[in-house]
Amino acid sequence: MTDVAKRAGVSAMTVSRALKADGAVSDRTRLRILQAVDELGYVLDQTAGTLSSKRSGFVAALIPSLNNSNFSDTARGMERALEQSGLQLLLGATDYVQEKEERLAEAMLRRRPEGIIVTGGEHSPKLRRLLQGAGVPVVETWDLPTDPIEHVVGFSNTGAMRALVQRLYALGYREIGFLGGASPRDSRGRARCRGYKAAVAELGLPADRIVAFGEAPSSMDHGSAAMAQLMAHWPKVDAVVCVSDLVAFGALMECQRRGWAVPGRIALAGFGDFEVARCSHPRLTTVSVDSTGIGMTAGALLWRAIEASRTGTRLAAERHVIPYDIIERETT
Repeated sequence: MTDVAKRAGVSAMTVSRALKADGAVSDRTRLRILQAVDELGYVLDQTAGTLSSKRSGFVAALIPSLNNSNFSDTARGMERALEQSGLQLLLGATDYVQEKEERLAEAMLRRRPEGIIVTGGEHSPKLRRLLQGAGVPVVETWDLPTDPIEHVVGFSNTGAMRALVQRLYALGYREIGFLGGASPRDSRGRARCRGYKAAVAELGLPADRIVAFGEAPSSMDHGSAAMAQLMAHWPKVDAVVCVSDLVAFGALMECQRRGWAVPGRIALAGFGDFEVARCSHPRLTTVSVDSTGIGMTAGALLWRAIEASRTGTRLAAERHVIPYDIIERETT
């Protein structure tokens, strides 16, 4: 700041005022200072201001993966909701690793975010303590936890998978298998497996046609290997639901390699309505979730909670249920 002041021919205090939106500086002086700032590549250090005002100007968000289109769409939705607030979004990817999630959360909280958004409703005891003790608004997304920390924006993964199995039953399928849900790192995958089990129990169908595989995140390779394993154990299976569209696409490719007609020999359904589900041949039946809408709702909710906290109040905990749709396509 001293270097900027020297170049602009003003005091450091005048530079400080000019870089504040409501600073009392003439337009001519402000322009000269901003030109010096640009020439020197100066960035204002807001640390001291953050400590005094308790306004860091950013919010933190934790997502499981950057290469999953659902979560990247969610992040874009958050940005869209926050773009008029003046808040910046600091994003961290946990790679479905609990220890990494805890480290990222702790590192972000050291920088005093004004709010934080996390993915899922199941957390380690340490992460839950960090979030509850942060003193800032918290929004949990992509799930409907029974014991939320504060605000929630999501849907029931268990209910969505249950509805998908019921739809296949209505289409006439009776030997329905499930691929996925093995990793303890993927709470949403486990919830979808619970939905499958609940549905087949209600319908009186065989409940053992499950192939659990690999570590999260689930992949096309997982789907391919799991499909072969499922058919080797239960050759009468006539439909398969998968924990994600990527798994379903891998299963579809395995069927094509082995000459199993889809849906003539076996039907397939995924979860998420990824681009690959819409572009595969045949196109995949799936559960469609408004990923961008989850992000936008979470971002807007967090901004309202932050506005309340800036006035010394606390926004009452809110629960927003995002609808999902079952999209029937050629694989069923």
